[in-house]
Amino acid sequence: MSDQPDTPPASSSLSELVDAEALGRYLAEALPGPDAAAPLRVERIRGGHSNETFAIARGAERWALRRPPRGPLLPTAHDVGREYRVLRGLEQTSVPAPRPLLLCDDPTIVGAPFYLMEWVEGVVIRATLPPAFQANVAARRGLGEQLIDRLADLHAVDWQAVGLADLGKPQGYLERQLRRWTGQLDASRNRPLPDLDAVTAWLHTHLPESGSATLVHGDYRLDNLLFAPEPPARALAILDWEMATLGDPLADVGYLLSFWRELGDLHFGGPDDAAWDISAQPGFLTRAELVERYAARTGRQMDHVAFYVALAIWKLAILLEGSYKRHLAGTTDDPFFASLGEGVPALARRALAVCEGSAGM
Repeated sequence: MSDQPDTPPASSSLSELVDAEALGRYLAEALPGPDAAAPLRVERIRGGHSNETFAIARGAERWALRRPPRGPLLPTAHDVGREYRVLRGLEQTSVPAPRPLLLCDDPTIVGAPFYLMEWVEGVVIRATLPPAFQANVAARRGLGEQLIDRLADLHAVDWQAVGLADLGKPQGYLERQLRRWTGQLDASRNRPLPDLDAVTAWLHTHLPESGSATLVHGDYRLDNLLFAPEPPARALAILDWEMATLGDPLADVGYLLSFWRELGDLHFGGPDDAAWDISAQPGFLTRAELVERYAARTGRQMDHVAFYVALAIWKLAILLEGSYKRHLAGTTDDPFFASLGEGVPALARRALAVCEGSAGM
C-alpha cells in the first residue's frame, strides 16, 4: 500500500511488532472465511516514519495493518483508534480512502492496539516517478491537480453528517495547534534549537483568523496518497490519517506546500531532500498554481499562506525532534531518525526563512 515490503533489521524482529500466530488466531474469529485456517504472511512496509504499517496475507486475502511504533510516545501521538474512526466516517463520502475492517484495542494480540483495512493496489510517489510518468512530462501536471482536487473534496465533507463531530473542537484550531506543539517541543527538547524558538515566537505574533472548520488531514502530501501507476493521474486512496482532526483547512494546504519544491528553490538541507525535490521536475504545477486551483475549487481566500507553510515546517521539525529523542534513547530501529541530528535544525532554518519572506513561498 505504501512502499515495498521490507524485512526489519535484527534489532527489532518482526515478531516483536506483529505476532503472526496470535494475530492469525484472532483474525480466524474476527474475520472468518474460506482461508481462515491458512497461516498468515506478515511483511513490514517501509516508507513512513510514524505508525507502523504491515502487509497481511491469508490465502488469497490481503489487508493492511496499522499499529503504533515501539518505545515511549508523545501524548496523543500514534492513536490508531482515531485513524480507524476517520476512515469509518469517510466510507460515506467520495473521498478516496481505504475501507476499514476492524479495530482491536487489546494490546495482547500484537503488542499494541491496531486496526485492519483493505489493501489498495497502487503506487506511492516518493523519490522517483512511476515509469509511465517519467516518460510523460505533460501527465505530471495531473498529479498536482489530483492532490488539490481530492483535498478540496475532503474539506467539503459534512463532518457532522458522517459522525465525526467529536473528532475535535471546530473553533480555535490554530491557537490549539500553537499551544499543543509548543508543549510537544518542550517534551521533545534535547538541545538548544534557537531558530525553532524564533519561529515559535513569529507564529504567535502572526496568528491569522481561521475560516469555517473542516476535516483536516494533518499530514497531507504527495507520498501519503496512492496513485494509479499510469496516466492520466488518478488518486486511489489517501493514507495515514493519524493526525486528522477538525480545524482550519488552510493548514492542510500549507503542509502540502511545505513539501512542494520548485526548480531554483533555496536548499536548507534536512531530511528526505531527494523525495521533496520530485515536484521540482518539469511538468509539475508550481506552488502558486496549487494555491490558485485550491482557491478556485473551494472559494476560500488564500491570505497568510506564509503563516500556514511556516506552521507546517515548524510542526514537522518538532515531530521529528521527538523521533530523534527516541533514536537517542535506542527505542527505534528506523535509520532515517539518525539523520535528524542535522535534519531538525535544517528544517528550523527553512521555517524561519519562510517567516522572513526569503524562502520563495
